[in-house]
Order: sequence, then C-alpha cells, then structure tokens
Amino acid sequence: MAKMSREELLKVITDTVYECAPDLEGTPLTEETVINTDTGVDSMGMTLIICRLEANLGVRVPQKLWNKLFTVGDVVNAFYDRM
Repeated sequence: MAKMSREELLKVITDTVYECAPDLEGTPLTEETVINTDTGVDSMGMTLIICRLEANLGVRVPQKLWNKLFTVGDVVNAFYDRM
C-alpha cells in the first residue's frame, strides 16, 4: 500500500475505531484523544482495533508496542512509521 498522509491515516484509524466501537460514532477523536480513558475502549476493544488496522493497512505493529499506544496519535505514529 502506498504511504498515505498522516491526515488520511488518522481518518482510517478514526473510522476503524467507530466501526469497532459503534457507541462512539459522532464522538470527536483527535490525535490527543486517550483511547481507554476518553473513549472507554477496553484492552479487548483496542486489540480488535489494532488487528483490524493491521489487516486493512497491510502493516504489522509488533505486539510488544501495543501497550505503549495510549492516544489516537500514538496509533497513527505506530502505523505511519511502518508504512
């Protein structure tokens, strides 16, 4: 997959969050949004989001980094750096 801009990647990530956690639809998500405290997404939800992003983007983020992904921006960086 061709490298996309950070803005495009942020859109893909927020769309995926909404898809995996439909209760959040309409809740604004920014790069500063802390996923577990600001959205209520638990560790299983986060795992679903990351796995779906990996499948959709064809990019793998090592599992050892998953527990360091706190904000939407952290997720953007993790995928952006590996594209």
